[in-house]
Amino acid sequence: MAKIQVVDQNNTKVGDIELAPEVFEVEVRPEILNLVVRSQRAAMRQGTHATKTRGMKSGGGRKPWRQKGTGRARSGSNRSPVWRGGAILFGPQPRDYDFKVNKKVRKLALQMALSSRVSEEKLTVVKSIELAEAKTKAFADVASKLGMTKALLVAKDADEKLMLSARNMPHIKVIEAEKLNVYDVLLYPELVMFEAAAQDVQERLK
Repeated sequence: MAKIQVVDQNNTKVGDIELAPEVFEVEVRPEILNLVVRSQRAAMRQGTHATKTRGMKSGGGRKPWRQKGTGRARSGSNRSPVWRGGAILFGPQPRDYDFKVNKKVRKLALQMALSSRVSEEKLTVVKSIELAEAKTKAFADVASKLGMTKALLVAKDADEKLMLSARNMPHIKVIEAEKLNVYDVLLYPELVMFEAAAQDVQERLK
């Protein structure tokens, strides 16, 4: 079982935390991570694209000209797909892009993502961050001391003051432990976790 130091918001060591090997020392398999990330990104798609079919186009009720005798090709509607201004055949329609990934696979992928941050020494565990007021400047000072440049900060519970202070920093995202996911862990090169959040995640993923 590996140990990692716990620091305060001034980046001073205040203790250690033991990391469960079944959560933070899992062999990384890129194909598993790829599957889960694709699933998450697919679920983000709105799928509201649409084109008009013949049933959606107005007009077209009258036959443009008689069937025979004009010398022109037969035509039954000026909303035919071959006419300018006509309908679109087989165009995109609103749809859901979600596809299922088994719960065990999602859990395994999150373990792998966390393990990759530990192996790269990109995991920092912080005792807590206490801010006097919800100010970006105050949080930026703490982030600078902790060496956070492009980081995902995982808190145990929702902290409105922390959320408000960090939302204007474009390369730092604050997330609750229960919402931790593979895509965010891999998107941000640095992972910073509150000690309570790390213990909570470890218990859930064991």
